[in-house]
Amino acid sequence: MQMLRSLIFNALMYVWMGIVGLAGLPALAVSADATRRVMSFYARSTVKMLAVMTGLRTEVRGTPPESGALVASKHQSFLDVLVLWAAVPRPFFVMKSILRFAPMLGQYALRAGCIPVERGKRGEAIRKMLAEIRSGKRADGQLLIYPQGTRVPPGTSAPYKIGTFAMYEQLGQPCYPVATNVGLFWPKRGVTRRRGLGVLEFLEPIPPGLDRATFMAVLEQRIEGGSNRLMEEAGFPVPPMPHLHGDPVVEAARAAARKK
Repeated sequence: MQMLRSLIFNALMYVWMGIVGLAGLPALAVSADATRRVMSFYARSTVKMLAVMTGLRTEVRGTPPESGALVASKHQSFLDVLVLWAAVPRPFFVMKSILRFAPMLGQYALRAGCIPVERGKRGEAIRKMLAEIRSGKRADGQLLIYPQGTRVPPGTSAPYKIGTFAMYEQLGQPCYPVATNVGLFWPKRGVTRRRGLGVLEFLEPIPPGLDRATFMAVLEQRIEGGSNRLMEEAGFPVPPMPHLHGDPVVEAARAAARKK
């Protein structure tokens, strides 16, 4: 029965995407904010449909950023994309340039302020974006990224890409790590959506100005530690990760205090 419910939901999710996309086309002519509202409506309504049809509920914990920030999230499935997009007020992301030509999706993404990037030219695109914000041509918002660059199934690991630090350094804004356990219920592969509570949690923000080694260590520690905690809360046995130690920012502050 759960498999059947999941199959019906999966089909309706894409049908609903087409309906909302067509109905919301006038928003493209209005503004980026209007376009984002259409996209957020689709995300929220799809998550509600998921709960009703399959019993998979979602919860957002912590405090999402209200002003300009980098949001670096654990990525386990398409569900965390939906929940994250609906949780922040002015989201946008960096996308492959070729996606500009994707029917409907490309038009919505561009109008919502997402940044198309040619291979090897991410830095140039970010600098252009910052210049547009300073000149008033673009409203500030929350840049959503996945620091591991791909969906990572629960219980497995993947390296954190150094490009995350490059964006953090260029933006000069706080970075909000985001942990999740949604991959336990909506797996990377397979069609079954399992009953349960999928959680996406905004963790303590990382202040701007850290060096590369410290930032990358803090980011991984907070995201992996938070995601492991959420998965354990859901009853998933998480293997120990010995390379994760205490929060480097906290440890540095304690070390400085001991020297006084």
